Amino acid sequence: MRVYVPVFNALDDADQIRALVAAAGSAELVTVGADGYPVSTLLPVVWDGDRLLLHMARANPQWRTIGDDAPALAVVTGPQAYVSPSWYPSKAEHGRVVPTWNYSAVHLTGRARVRTDAQWLHEAVTLLTDLHEAGRADPWHVADAPERFVEKQLRAVVGIEVRVERVEAKAKWSQNRSDADHAGVVAGLTAEDDPQSAAVAQAMRGTARAARPAGTAASG
Repeated sequence: MRVYVPVFNALDDADQIRALVAAAGSAELVTVGADGYPVSTLLPVVWDGDRLLLHMARANPQWRTIGDDAPALAVVTGPQAYVSPSWYPSKAEHGRVVPTWNYSAVHLTGRARVRTDAQWLHEAVTLLTDLHEAGRADPWHVADAPERFVEKQLRAVVGIEVRVERVEAKAKWSQNRSDADHAGVVAGLTAEDDPQSAAVAQAMRGTARAARPAGTAASG
């Protein structure tokens, strides 16, 4: 299944896409269950080269339905927020406005395989930990825990490696609104007492203005 991405919402910059995935730090891993229906689990994720490294509890039955080279989809979502039509100056001009939802997301499609070998799991968990502990005043390291304790913890999880074949990224940041409406959304989101709204407003300030086609003012 392909993602619907209007041209003005497309994210094409590879570094920006990887930064979005790194900032989110997690992905909804979707695979096909034994009954043919989709199964998903929200998991911590590391995008390393052309592969995704994830792990889940051994008690989670999803991994048992993942065969070698099984099709998989990892959905990463960035900041998202409701957009009120009352924030558009164009509301006072013609009233032809409706609510919408601003968000960013990356869909990574590929082939998955289960990894249970201790060395792979140790390296994957260490990489994940080091990424999230970097920059802390007193970072925690996997080696800080007793070796036997770590070995026991690793036996309780299984690894999932997804070889990425397709990347689709979308940022819906009011790029199709007029400059005035766009500014109104930024102001409205900034005034909200909500971290997600503030994050969307910041993203819109940083990138959406340059990406918006001139003269567009359609709803969305």
